[in-house]
Amino acid sequence: MPRINLLPWREEERKKRQRDFLIAMAGAFVAGIVVVGLTMFVYSGMIDGQEARNARLQAEIAELDKSIKEIDGLEAQKVRLLARMEIIEQLQSSRPVIVHLFDEITRLLPEGVYLTGLTQTGSNVEVTGVAQSSTRVSALMRQIDASEWLTNPDLVKVESTEPGPGRQARFIVTLKQVQLGENAETEDAG
Repeated sequence: MPRINLLPWREEERKKRQRDFLIAMAGAFVAGIVVVGLTMFVYSGMIDGQEARNARLQAEIAELDKSIKEIDGLEAQKVRLLARMEIIEQLQSSRPVIVHLFDEITRLLPEGVYLTGLTQTGSNVEVTGVAQSSTRVSALMRQIDASEWLTNPDLVKVESTEPGPGRQARFIVTLKQVQLGENAETEDAG
């Protein structure tokens, strides 16, 4: 039988397979690097996009917080203005009340009674004055009690200032001024 040497052919085939394997391995390595690079690029782009959206949201939130503070400031200003308006309305509604008070007191003063002071705290009024006698003070209190604008006369103090027939009596009387709404309610109840 003849002897045929196939070794060089196998040797060449082995070298070719090794070369193909190394080329395939290098290609796979390069492809892996390209895939990893592209993946990193895509994820980096996604992260940058999300960060841009987050930054926009933060800016909008800051703008809304500023608007909320403005609204809170406006609400506080509204409350202050409403309180002022209420005070002004109360003052406007009480303007005729003081006129009624002075008109009623001057109308009710009996002859021989002179006022030296008038102090009002809310609806309570303190009247100080001088009368020719204590009976004139009693007449003043009866007339106050009969008034529709003044009620609850209360004698705090009466004292004689001079002895003898020309003596005078200093007095302090407290009373309550009836408000317009209270006056209407008492008329409805009566």
